[in-house]
Amino acid sequence: MTPHSIVQGLLAWCLIVLAWMVPPAQALDTSKGVGLQDRALFQDKVDYTLTNQSNGDFHGQDLANTSFAGAVARGADFRDAVLHGAILTQGAFAEADFRGADLSDALMDRADFANTDLRNAVLTGIIASGSSFSNAQIEGADFSDALLDRDDQRRLCREADGINPTTGISTADSLGC
Repeated sequence: MTPHSIVQGLLAWCLIVLAWMVPPAQALDTSKGVGLQDRALFQDKVDYTLTNQSNGDFHGQDLANTSFAGAVARGADFRDAVLHGAILTQGAFAEADFRGADLSDALMDRADFANTDLRNAVLTGIIASGSSFSNAQIEGADFSDALLDRDDQRRLCREADGINPTTGISTADSLGC
């Protein structure tokens, strides 16, 4: 026997012993749509991903960290809802009502917010690149630290008016107009 074959034999024996001693890894349960995230954060949340919520009533609901990714929610009522950290990516929210809603730190990229009412909404820290805000009502909305396309930011600046009643920040200042 060569020293090389002895080392290979010992390594094989060690692997067999370790495999026998170490408990098997548990499979990742993704049955509730949650991967490696902390399940405690999402335990009581409904997942609206790729669903039709048009004209839905979410008025005043706590929807923090909820996913509306790819959802259609045209004309839905989100007035005064808490959507902090929500995922609205690639959603269709045309003509929805977000008056007074907390959308802070929401992921809103490539979403349609055309003709949406965002008056007095808190949109601090949102990521909304590639989204459409055409004809959105934004009086009193706070866009501080928001990531917007430059064209959207310029268009929104033309409509910027008012002061957000929650944060005390003017819409124009929050957009950097």
